[in-house]
Amino acid sequence: MVLAPVPPIAQWLEELDALKQRAPAFLTVRALILDVTGLSFDRSDLANLCAELAKRSITILGIEGIGPTALGPGFPPPLTGGKAADDVTVPEGGAAAPAPAEPMPTASAKPLARARSLVLDQPVRSGQVVQHLDGDVTVMGSVASGSEIIAGGSIHVYGALRGRAIAGAVGDANARIVARRFEPELIAIDGLYKTADDLGPKLWGQAVHARLDDDAIVVTSLD
Repeated sequence: MVLAPVPPIAQWLEELDALKQRAPAFLTVRALILDVTGLSFDRSDLANLCAELAKRSITILGIEGIGPTALGPGFPPPLTGGKAADDVTVPEGGAAAPAPAEPMPTASAKPLARARSLVLDQPVRSGQVVQHLDGDVTVMGSVASGSEIIAGGSIHVYGALRGRAIAGAVGDANARIVARRFEPELIAIDGLYKTADDLGPKLWGQAVHARLDDDAIVVTSLD
């Protein structure tokens, strides 16, 4: 996902704060690139912006649109290449959807009653991002490593969950993650997250149910 600041920067940061209020976990669990193309930034301006983002728990993995000589120790690395992406409009009721590396076939996504649930009949392949902030997401197949599911409600995977699953992305502490085969890179519920290393091997490869208990993610076997 790419963050592209728009002057005045102070106002842009206020809009970013509003986005974080609507979707607290959306920016804190994602790999983010900062694109400053076209901005007359010097090194101190960029350092101040990175500091402001860090205050908001937003981690920048790389910077586009500025020469490597303008950076140095303490900055994320400069990036070159990549694909151009269209602008994304942030809806009032949720966060902006990142452009998927490979779009999901439209025939596979079937919103159910009142678009509260999204059912995917096909597997989610590596590099794909599926976002549905209006309710649950159900995947009838598997979720490959390198892919991501972001749901406003719960996530149900009837195959293997090997990618990232982010449930309750707009502040639903009752959201759940259920997988028939549990092998995720990361799971998150209402802003709390655990990586594969945090989860450990105990329930790896099993059918599981993940939920919040106070301020902790609890993962239990379904068998």
